[in-house]
Amino acid sequence: MEIKPIQDKILKGIYRFSDHAVKQMIKRSITRNEIEYALINGEIIEEYPYDKYSPSCLIYGKTENRRNLHVQLSIPPAVLIITTYDPDPKEWIDYKIRR
Repeated sequence: MEIKPIQDKILKGIYRFSDHAVKQMIKRSITRNEIEYALINGEIIEEYPYDKYSPSCLIYGKTENRRNLHVQLSIPPAVLIITTYDPDPKEWIDYKIRR
């Protein structure tokens, strides 16, 4: 799984948010701009080829203000942002590897 096709879609605005992702964004005060920036500058840290509806992945990235974010999304051709959250440092090594 490569991140470049995902980043290309994000840069072109060819993606959408699940209802769950929107709820989590509101709950956690995560903005669309923060997600876009984190994805454009991020890296895939986990892959879920057999996810419930379609293959997906977890991307780690930092916002412009250096906030650590995780974003789970379905991979192209249809990029759907499934959820997003601030990773808990107690559960992650350098926010990239599960403890």
